[in-house]
Amino acid sequence: MENATAEADRVKQPALRLSEVIGALSYALDLTEGQPPGHSLRCCYIGMRLAQTLALDDRTASDLYYTLLLKDAGCSSNAARLCELYAADDRKAKHDIKTVDLQSIRQLGKFVLSHTGLKAGLWTRFKLVMNLMRNGKRIAAEVIEARCERGAAIALQLGFNQQVADGIQSLDEHHNGKGNPCGIAGEQIPLLSRIALLSQVVDVFHRTGGEEAATAEIQRRSGTWFDPELVAQMLVTIAAPDFWAGLNAEDMDATVVALEPSAESVAVDDDRLDAIAIGFGQVIDAKSPYTSGHSGRVAEYSTMIAQHLGLDQERQRWIRRAAMLHDIGKLGVSNEVLDKPGKLNDDEWTQMREHPVHTFEILSRIAPFRELAYVAGAHHEKMGGGGYPWGLSQDQIPIETRIITVADIWDAISADRPYRAGMPLQQAIEVMRSLEGDSIDPKCVEALFAMLPDVTDASAKLNSVQALLGNHSATSSQTTVSSPST
Repeated sequence: MENATAEADRVKQPALRLSEVIGALSYALDLTEGQPPGHSLRCCYIGMRLAQTLALDDRTASDLYYTLLLKDAGCSSNAARLCELYAADDRKAKHDIKTVDLQSIRQLGKFVLSHTGLKAGLWTRFKLVMNLMRNGKRIAAEVIEARCERGAAIALQLGFNQQVADGIQSLDEHHNGKGNPCGIAGEQIPLLSRIALLSQVVDVFHRTGGEEAATAEIQRRSGTWFDPELVAQMLVTIAAPDFWAGLNAEDMDATVVALEPSAESVAVDDDRLDAIAIGFGQVIDAKSPYTSGHSGRVAEYSTMIAQHLGLDQERQRWIRRAAMLHDIGKLGVSNEVLDKPGKLNDDEWTQMREHPVHTFEILSRIAPFRELAYVAGAHHEKMGGGGYPWGLSQDQIPIETRIITVADIWDAISADRPYRAGMPLQQAIEVMRSLEGDSIDPKCVEALFAMLPDVTDASAKLNSVQALLGNHSATSSQTTVSSPST
């Protein structure tokens, strides 16, 4: 892998398409939903093939395209809650519930009994099951509402229009009005939402049971979950000779990029990349209540350190993106592990150590991000060796990674968490000093301490998403840290 300092010598990359970026990052959403890799891409393929059958205009088709890729943008926001409710792996629960007809009391009851409190004591399990049985409808509405509202907000942060946001907001509405979060019915449900949910069920049941299972399931739910007219058009779509072969294509990334309406194709500039990094930073931080705001603060601290070390403004901006996305791989770790109050066992620690690998794999799917993927994926490496995932040391660790690592550790020990207050300033400084040399780069620590008044001030500023969003536009391209707008 190339050292990040070779960036200055790189040949300028060709224009990056928005579809490539969002398509690659959709793998992160698959992780948090516990779905097989490429689920969002396959849903996009299914929905866009249906769009061709419906002869949707380019503008509507483009909005549908991004609704399909981003349908799960809000799903990390309910992970901790689901883990708490079921006392189980949130990713497995999310994966399995996608085959459940939530309007069927029998199916829902079976799911609750087979997924709730399996590792808990008998009395605890009984209480959990009873809570879900008694309050399941209200709980489902709350969980889905949080997911849908969060997803819609993130879509807007990413720069998409209200139509895409509304498509995500109403993803779980059903044709008969018994869905969530608003219980709207029929054509009150945005067309984009209706297509997205239908496409999702086709992919899930095709993956679990094959072509016949997928076909039978959408027919069974016609008139309840789904618009019968759309089901009829979907049956026409999937009957095409090349449909199922296309859905099983090995290079789904390229297939989906090619399905974007060419008239609506957009090249991504630096401002849009910044917005995308912030949006997915929000997805990451929503995964656990213990890390709220972490990605934004690490990005802020990393930018300050880079500034002090004399890196140019372009590189500061680049590091900010890498820092914002450094933990994207944590979307693939169960909240059973992320939020565990005690020491992790060997299996749990193995899961945790995989998150930088997930980060690297996701970001590497974007060709111009491959260097960034390496930098972000290496943030748990140690100067003296013994870190993970690759066991790098000293000069093998790029300066950009060293910066992010220091910022990451500083935030971990200094930020307030729901279960504890951040360390007092002097104690946090002593901890950082103790890690110098063997674990972290002393030069980066000195840069952090040189900026310490600004660092502590930034921590206070970034306690809310609103503060981060207000501050971003002013800080992403400047060498000094500006106060956030409100």
